[in-house]
Amino acid sequence: MPTKPWIEGPLELLKHGISHLQLGSDFDARIAMISIDNAVELMIKTYLGLPSRVTDITGLSRRKYEEISQSFSYLLDGFEEFAPDKMVGIELGDIEWFHRLRNQLYHEGNGITVEREKVEGYAEIAKILFSNLFAVTVEDLIEEGAHSLVGEFFSDWAILEQELLRLKDKHAIAPSGRFEPPAILVRQLEQAGLLPVLFVQQFNLVRQFRNELAHGFATPAASDLKSHTATVKKLLKTVSEL
Repeated sequence: MPTKPWIEGPLELLKHGISHLQLGSDFDARIAMISIDNAVELMIKTYLGLPSRVTDITGLSRRKYEEISQSFSYLLDGFEEFAPDKMVGIELGDIEWFHRLRNQLYHEGNGITVEREKVEGYAEIAKILFSNLFAVTVEDLIEEGAHSLVGEFFSDWAILEQELLRLKDKHAIAPSGRFEPPAILVRQLEQAGLLPVLFVQQFNLVRQFRNELAHGFATPAASDLKSHTATVKKLLKTVSEL
């Protein structure tokens, strides 16, 4: 598949992280976390640094870009300011949390381990971010095994967020293009009479599961993943029909 030249650097780092994750040792989990985090940082820097003809970003001067590139925190702030439409399916708080974990691994060395579940969660977030920024899925560019249940859950969640944003814009619930955290967005749609209370309750339960899964706080059985994925698909069907 033909790709744009600017995606090669982030893709190489992400592929490197995923390949180490598949090897399974504690060492490989640490290397995977560091490489995936480096890929995420490079993705955002690369996207924000592209010509405006590519991204349609306005107001981001070269000087401002250099300023926000000085630290990871500034970079996330800049991403939220200049590319809020690319945040669908991800939460910057998750990325910042994983980055801090990565820094512990990087600076404290072999004395620190990281659970595989945490690395898997970050990998799925990184894949969604890559797709958002470069309009191509990672799975289309690298050879992997069958799509995991975790991957299916995060993918469906991202689509659900996209549909919620579509519904918001369709009914002009808030200014178009402005980023709203998913929980706030759902509450706004419920208050506008577009979503039933039961939908909000189910959404919040699945979102809690999503956050625990993303941070590696939960190691769900396959049956739990399938159940929550089914709920997401049900919620998605409800929104897509509105």
